[in-house]
Amino acid sequence: MASSVETLIRSTVAKGVTALAGFNRKRLPPVEDHPFLTGIHAPMTDEKTLTELPVSGTIPAALDGRYLRIGPNPIAADPRSHHWFSGDGMVHGLRLQNGRALWYKNRWIRSKRVAELRGVEAAPGPRHGGFDTVNTNVTGIGGRTWALVEAGSYPVELSDDLDEQTYNPFDDTLLGSFSAHPHFDPLTGENHAICYEGMDQNVVRHVVVSAEGKVVREEPIPVQHGPSIHDCAITARYVLVFDLPVTFSMKKLIAGHNFPYAWNPDHRARVGLLPRQGKAEDIIWCDVEPCYVFHPCNAYDLPDGRVVVDVVAHESMFGRSAHGPDSVASAFERWTIDPAAHRVARQAIDASPQEFPRPDERLTGEPYRYAYAMALPEGRADQFLGATKLYKHDLETGTRQVHDFGDGRYPGEFVFVPAHAAAAEDEGWLIGLVVNYPAESTDLVILNARDFEGEPQASIRVPHRVPPGFHGNWVASA
Repeated sequence: MASSVETLIRSTVAKGVTALAGFNRKRLPPVEDHPFLTGIHAPMTDEKTLTELPVSGTIPAALDGRYLRIGPNPIAADPRSHHWFSGDGMVHGLRLQNGRALWYKNRWIRSKRVAELRGVEAAPGPRHGGFDTVNTNVTGIGGRTWALVEAGSYPVELSDDLDEQTYNPFDDTLLGSFSAHPHFDPLTGENHAICYEGMDQNVVRHVVVSAEGKVVREEPIPVQHGPSIHDCAITARYVLVFDLPVTFSMKKLIAGHNFPYAWNPDHRARVGLLPRQGKAEDIIWCDVEPCYVFHPCNAYDLPDGRVVVDVVAHESMFGRSAHGPDSVASAFERWTIDPAAHRVARQAIDASPQEFPRPDERLTGEPYRYAYAMALPEGRADQFLGATKLYKHDLETGTRQVHDFGDGRYPGEFVFVPAHAAAAEDEGWLIGLVVNYPAESTDLVILNARDFEGEPQASIRVPHRVPPGFHGNWVASA
């Protein structure tokens, strides 16, 4: 950990940089029709509570819980400096029980900025480093519900009805920032994450949260250039660290941009195999061709000591646009990591552009057969939107099924929910939001995973457009 002198110096430098960035932010050129503030991305302007939503089809009786999704919904954003990833957080939730859709709610995460702009009380609880925008993931950990972000704020604990919020570093057991993507290990009940601090370019941390929701490990890992590590993966033996060439950019920060990360061709692209209880010096670093990964799907160990991880790999990222993702090509790939040779072999599973790959998460860290992903439009992978399809990959046969929602209907990330505790790998439902852009409405769609290309099992109508966001999860009732 940093000494008190190092902390003071870093704090002083950070204040000076922040002041300079604020000055330069006002001098950025004007932006007309910002792609993440207009059209389908135009933010909602109020919070709603809707009850007894209309349902087409039949909601499976086994679905007793909440579908939760979070994303940016900026208030009074400045188009000159706004980046999709920096918008004020808003969580959306639908409560399902006994075949009914009991309610829909949307609530801003009450950061200090949101509270000031809306004239409400800020959510209580400690802040970390003055940064409290939370907008990237919402999930269950230790029997409680948490809104998450990387590189800055503490998590925000949410009540079951979404009306109460508290900034909570896992009951004061988390020392630093957290991640948007903790991975639940179904064998141990732990959650594993790779975390980084926005203003510390030299260290990332392996953080483990126990089944009881307490941090039990924060292992520092030396790095260079401040890599943006959005996600990780786990196997029975390792935690995978994706140290890829998107890194902190002091130039972008000082220029006034809200998201200070950029493609860095001088940064070594590598994947680290960290033994789950190992120290930083135990990591086996393996070189990979330069690319960027937001989201691995799943990983597992091979009997010969190699490791398999399936990822969506982008040719590059944040090399041109200051507004959001700017990938021009992505593919679903299988990476085979050889710790003896310190190399990663890449093989395309599906060359079509796509994102948000999800498995049956009961098989996290183990061999698996099925993966589900959201299609991206050909040649326009930059906005993570614009295609109308979902994919189901059969990794055993090498085949792919397609569910097309039709013109003007844009799905986000879908999550697999098993039909029961002993269900087979694709015995269950896929749940996610689909925006009907021409109608300015949204549906929570439930697909039968074994009838993937067929009509939805159920569709729940939300009578307004829910702006595209990031991640969603099913949180079952206790």
